[in-house]
Amino acid sequence: MTSPPEDTDVADPSLQDVGLAVKRLQWRHHRTANERLAELGVSLVQWDVLRHLGRHPDASLHALAELTFQTDQSMGSLAARMVERGLIERVPGPGRAIRHRLTGRGEEARRAGAEIFDGVLSETLGGLSPAELADLHRLLLHALA
Repeated sequence: MTSPPEDTDVADPSLQDVGLAVKRLQWRHHRTANERLAELGVSLVQWDVLRHLGRHPDASLHALAELTFQTDQSMGSLAARMVERGLIERVPGPGRAIRHRLTGRGEEARRAGAEIFDGVLSETLGGLSPAELADLHRLLLHALA
């Protein structure tokens, strides 16, 4: 792992230093994951949709938008492209609702992408001990509460 930028005081970081460190780590994960997921022909945003559909089969477009931090409109455009590529399919739900499911091709991309993303995360978070990882997780969840 690389050392922190010189402009931060590791012993007494400001709230901005901590926030920026979280953002830098997230940016590294996203950039690296996008590069590696491209080998599968999917972006990180597309893989995230596949990941959430794996956990929430038959999710509505609105639910997928919320889970992936997108607007309903952008999720609609993304879903249409993913349907065209055979990664997901639209199925009728109750009433006029439209639900989404993984196709066989989408499930393959989801599984392969999960291995890639785990590899990306292991390059940074994998350097933490199990206790440090548990502490980080607990602290992040506490900050979100």
